[in-house]
Amino acid sequence: MLRELLSVDMIQLNQRAEDWRQAIRIAAKPLEISGKITQKYTDKIIEIVDEIGPYIVITKHVALPHAPVTDGALAIGLSITTLETPVEFGSLENDPVKFLFCISAVDNSSHLEMLAELIVLLEQEDFLTTMASAKDEEQVLKYIEEIIKGNEDK
Repeated sequence: MLRELLSVDMIQLNQRAEDWRQAIRIAAKPLEISGKITQKYTDKIIEIVDEIGPYIVITKHVALPHAPVTDGALAIGLSITTLETPVEFGSLENDPVKFLFCISAVDNSSHLEMLAELIVLLEQEDFLTTMASAKDEEQVLKYIEEIIKGNEDK
């Protein structure tokens, strides 16, 4: 599923963000531009983090921005963003965040395959290192495709 959802226009490398709010806006922008989410969806992500804290910071240096499907998700999607300088989200165990995987889903189950494949990527020892050192979006896309294909072949 990741291979169908990802393209070079969904990957952003070495973006500059002043704080976590701006990082979320940057990470969500490709999904907004492609019509997969509305700005309301992005605003809702920020609102929820403001209310309940950095629940979207799922592991060291990684955030998974998302909001309820009813708040402006128009299609299933994923964008990948790396930050030039990591930002603090307020997660004692996992800050600062350098990698954001912004997701959208239109129901409670259609995105589960995408999440499972994302977990496979995050379990790769060199995935985040490769992401951090990537020179261009095409390199990231090819790397992800190789991992997913290798996992499918098992």
